Amino acid sequence: MGLTLLTERYAPQIAGVLSCFDRLLMFGTLPKVCFADGMTAYLYQHKVRIFDYPRFAEPFRNRLRENAEKLAADNGIQIEHIRKKNFRKENRVKQILAQRGEQPGLVCILSAMEPCATYKPWYDRETGKTYLKPEDGKCLHYYFYFLDEELGLGYVRVPTWLPCRLQVYFNGHNWLAAQLKKRDIGYRMLDNAFVEIDDWAQAQRIADGWQAKRIHWKLDELAKRFCPIFRDFGVAYHWSLDQCEYATDIVFRRQAELQAIYGNLTRTAIHTVKPDNIATFLGKKLVPQFQGEMGNRFNIRIEGTRIKHTMGPVSLKLYDKFGLILRIETTVNDVSFFRHYRKVEHRDGTSETKWAPMLKTVYSLPALRELLVAANRRYLEFLSTIDDPGAGINKLTRVSQTVQQNERSYPGFNFFDDDDQMLFEALARGEFNISGLQNKTLRPHLPDKSSGQVSRLLKRLRLHGLLKKVGRTYKYYLTTLGKEVIAAGLNLKEIFLVPQLAFGHAQ
Repeated sequence: MGLTLLTERYAPQIAGVLSCFDRLLMFGTLPKVCFADGMTAYLYQHKVRIFDYPRFAEPFRNRLRENAEKLAADNGIQIEHIRKKNFRKENRVKQILAQRGEQPGLVCILSAMEPCATYKPWYDRETGKTYLKPEDGKCLHYYFYFLDEELGLGYVRVPTWLPCRLQVYFNGHNWLAAQLKKRDIGYRMLDNAFVEIDDWAQAQRIADGWQAKRIHWKLDELAKRFCPIFRDFGVAYHWSLDQCEYATDIVFRRQAELQAIYGNLTRTAIHTVKPDNIATFLGKKLVPQFQGEMGNRFNIRIEGTRIKHTMGPVSLKLYDKFGLILRIETTVNDVSFFRHYRKVEHRDGTSETKWAPMLKTVYSLPALRELLVAANRRYLEFLSTIDDPGAGINKLTRVSQTVQQNERSYPGFNFFDDDDQMLFEALARGEFNISGLQNKTLRPHLPDKSSGQVSRLLKRLRLHGLLKKVGRTYKYYLTTLGKEVIAAGLNLKEIFLVPQLAFGHAQ
């Protein structure tokens, strides 16, 4: 496991490791009225004229305003209206928390005029039908920031115009902090990261025990409190995942110990991670039909540097927090990007269990957690193979020396040889890391080699410890040493030789 390799290598410097959900953004919609045709049917059913829709919606807006004012009065706070475009709500909430303390309850209510989804009445002259059409509008929104004993700090964003699509945010690290406090496990946090925990293993077990049903119940409670008008429609809110982040934090004891390796990790990652690798980290195969955005990005921020690898709606980030924590974080903006084995129900009432895109419901969180954990682990495994200065000489000797077997010689590998470089580039392809390789799958990437020559190459790779064979099959996988050698062979040209020669030419 990549995490094991990395933590064992730097064991004296590491205080603890923790993986858990970070940012969670969820939407709540009313199934009966969230679509224009549903709202149209609702109005017809209740004998409301379509062109009276604004008059129909106005009382709901007034009740939401009254509810916000009552909550503010009951909690002794004032509703603050935001007029500035660059106003940062998070900073204002931090100021209020510094004054009021960390006790549970309603922290503040902020309001702002913001875009919202709505409908407009429409008459179709061709069909003679009157109905509602979707439209982008603007209405007053309330942000209810709260401190919950179970969820920690979060907010509910409530638009005051139908269909009142709710947005709920909370942080998994804050949720875990509340669980640790409940169990009297000591900890210390900086922002949304743990820098100290009395029992890291127990904290990880708690984080793994995330219950979607419990989260669903809490979301329903928030809707009842901050958007009580939904009862009028006789349905409950349907909760869906909008954005999820899952972080793996490796916490170092001192900043100097992380900074000693961080620069080399980021430099190597930005130069060596290719599209095939990104797909592999996410458990995917890169196919020609893929049309999404893909690539690497290096950012210098006030907090430090960050590398971001993107594939469609998913990104994988590497950065340091406070110079003390190495964080690997996978963010997904559309969970249907991932596929998993689940029950699929068809329109005719039948069902079957098969591989299918992940549903956006909150009950996909356990399966999503497993997929995001695996993505972080694969990325850590990659990092663990490209940054191991210890025992490098012995490994280089093992790879480059000739091996004898049955009175036959198998030469070592030369990082400057074009054929060996081409072989390394072929072996580094993402699909081989997932599905393994065979003579027939490797041969198309070595066009000058016959089947017999590729067989001898496979034998040569096995004898030098770079490949391992699976059982009694003809399938091979790279060993840990093999992955390290491939990374080193690719780095040699791209990071050292080419830049150095280009610099020398410029001189």
